[in-house]
Amino acid sequence: MNNKLCPCGTGGSYVECCGALHSGARKAATAEQLMRSRYSAFAVHDEDYLLRTWATRHRPSSAGIDSTDRWLKLEVLATENGGLLQNEGVVEFRAHYVGGVVHERSKFVRENGQWVYLEGQE
Repeated sequence: MNNKLCPCGTGGSYVECCGALHSGARKAATAEQLMRSRYSAFAVHDEDYLLRTWATRHRPSSAGIDSTDRWLKLEVLATENGGLLQNEGVVEFRAHYVGGVVHERSKFVRENGQWVYLEGQE
């Protein structure tokens, strides 16, 4: 996946974009960046990353990745807060996959200085 475009839709390569977050080389700087990296984790079936970036109090035992899902496109519709100097944020998005669309408003918080996924409303 070295030269392939990142599934998150920013136009960068996977390795330099979300791949650097998945590997732990970088941490998400904003709530939107974390949301994009979590979408990419679903696309590349990285359940470990999804669980690591889930708020401790809401973390499930499994991220629910289905290896047969084929993710097609991410649309970020709106963001509220979630910036470099903030501790909470909301990102509304549509994630398209073969067979459907997930439309969610996801809440993110900082936990131990890192952005994590708290919960979402479909």
